[in-house]
Amino acid sequence: MYKIIILFFLSITFLYASNPIVYAVLGDKIYNNLDNIKKLTTIGDYYLYQDDINKYIVDVENAKAIGFSLDKDSSSKIRKEYLKQLRKLSLENDYYMRLAETSFKASIENGNSLLFKKIINSGLIDTKENKKVILDYYFAHQNDLNATGVIASYLQEDKDLKAKREAEAKKLITKKMREEQRIKRIRENDKLQQLKLEKQLDKAVEKKKIEIRKEQKQELIKSI
Repeated sequence: MYKIIILFFLSITFLYASNPIVYAVLGDKIYNNLDNIKKLTTIGDYYLYQDDINKYIVDVENAKAIGFSLDKDSSSKIRKEYLKQLRKLSLENDYYMRLAETSFKASIENGNSLLFKKIINSGLIDTKENKKVILDYYFAHQNDLNATGVIASYLQEDKDLKAKREAEAKKLITKKMREEQRIKRIRENDKLQQLKLEKQLDKAVEKKKIEIRKEQKQELIKSI
């Protein structure tokens, strides 16, 4: 019964997996990045690569179909052929990633804002690592760029961070003011207590003086 349940869950995993399970470590990188590489076909600067990219897309989709067809009964030969195909596609995937990185740098050097915008929104660039570079370019070319996509998200992120810092600073100032007011109240209360004590001491001294004068007067009367 336990084995049947395990097999059931495994079959569900294979059925609803977005990518083939076999050699997933290598395959996921290729399959998950395919849509990003497809975006290169919409960038005019890549017209010389159109045929190669389209062929790559077909090869990846075919490999994915083969990957889904593999199971525990698939022959070792078929598995090896699939792995060989994945390794080839992985090299091509890395090539397009490097190509995008080169285009990103070139777009900045040449002030090509259209290419810059498309590349940073392609998903092929590590935008987190290049956040400062992206924002620096945007602020230097605001007339050529609309704040959309990655740029918009970073501007909003910085805006939220600034608002958070201002709120924290305001909270800190408020806390400091409350503390200062508390200390002021304590000091004022201490001062009032001190004045009250001094008055009490003054009254006690005055009372003692009156008693002494009264005693002196009585002593004087007795001596007459």
